[in-house]
Amino acid sequence: MNIFDIIGPIMIGPSSSHTAGAVRLGRVANKLMDDETPAKVEITLSGSFAETYRGHGTDRALLAGIMGYNSWSEEIRDALDIAKDRGIEYEFIKKDLAGAHPNTAVIHYYLKDGQEGSVQGASVGGGNIRIDLVNGMKVEFNGDYHTILVMHHDRPGVIASVTSLMRYEYADLNISNFHLSREEKGGNAIMTIEIDSLPPDMLIEDIRKLEHVTNALLIRRL
Repeated sequence: MNIFDIIGPIMIGPSSSHTAGAVRLGRVANKLMDDETPAKVEITLSGSFAETYRGHGTDRALLAGIMGYNSWSEEIRDALDIAKDRGIEYEFIKKDLAGAHPNTAVIHYYLKDGQEGSVQGASVGGGNIRIDLVNGMKVEFNGDYHTILVMHHDRPGVIASVTSLMRYEYADLNISNFHLSREEKGGNAIMTIEIDSLPPDMLIEDIRKLEHVTNALLIRRL
């Protein structure tokens, strides 16, 4: 247990779960968009998020995170207006998601160049989060570590190529957790690699150059 667990996060209130955690969920989407401003976001809310999102400021918190703000940013209070000023079209959808944590949000974003993506996660208490799906594929990370997401085609040797690159070219990095998810054998797949320290900028570019890798993203520790 650390001091964060005891006193909670530094934040704009009223609730660590419904506000601070929601900001962090939005920030994951922001990182998936490489800090770009989306043209549109559709945010599906489930459980208690759906029931109390206006009163607890969850709507403003999620949008603030999507725009890159932190849980302590004063802009959270005006996030709805700021999003409109930035030309972001947004919609909140209430829907029960079977088996989902009570504080679950699905953020589907659309970029101005036509690209789109999605992230599903939950605020699990005290400002902590859990990310469950990225672009419909299962992942496992919570934002407490620097996280590398590697989208690729499921082919023999791809995992070895990525881990070998990190082992021999970036030997100072320590992998704390690894998870693989794939749609089907031979189809699209995603690696989730959590590491203890911030990697050099070139690592992501080098991973993107590997055969069968379609994209790689770094989500810095939130």
